[in-house]
Amino acid sequence: MTLRGIVFFDIDGTLVPSVSSASFLAARLGHQQELDDAEQRYSAGELTNEQVSVIDAEGWRGVNTSTIDRWLDDLPLIAGIDEVVAWCRSNRFEPVLASLAWQPVSSSIARRYGFTKNGGPRVGVSGLTYDGTVAEHFNEYDKRDRALALAAERAIPTQRCCAIGDSRSDIPLFDALPTSLALNGGASAREAATAEIDTQNLADTVPWLQQWARGLD
Repeated sequence: MTLRGIVFFDIDGTLVPSVSSASFLAARLGHQQELDDAEQRYSAGELTNEQVSVIDAEGWRGVNTSTIDRWLDDLPLIAGIDEVVAWCRSNRFEPVLASLAWQPVSSSIARRYGFTKNGGPRVGVSGLTYDGTVAEHFNEYDKRDRALALAAERAIPTQRCCAIGDSRSDIPLFDALPTSLALNGGASAREAATAEIDTQNLADTVPWLQQWARGLD
């Protein structure tokens, strides 16, 4: 099957609508308040994503990888994901995750819904146990660069790519693509995106995707 294009989806604040995936896990790991404070400071531009990752990763120390995977089965996600992924697949658009969420989060969502995972930071692992370090940092510019690299690998020009996200971490990718949607977005994401929508059902983005797809013909 020949791809027509790629749709990039953010995770935290977009597919995970309430708390971030990191905060969801931190609540079970016992450091949610510290992590939430760090994420708020990141949103305000006071901390880098790398600094937040170091704070969060320490809370994973000594936890088995299978425990995290099991908890992620309960991660609350926005309604309508199945419908949107089905639309993408039936119209020959690859649905790709572009996110700063930890790689186990992307892997879990990709497995459950049929997205392509593409990057993200990694917590270090020793055997089958997380060691509390950051094995790979991944910021908003890495997110953009990894998305553009995947498009190039697929021989898909940026004109045939769009992105759906909600926050500061989406802005570099929004700026690199001709079409983007701020979904329940913050002020900075709305300003950077070419369109915006507020909804609690991802399927409500399908009319926007259809309009974008028609413009590619």
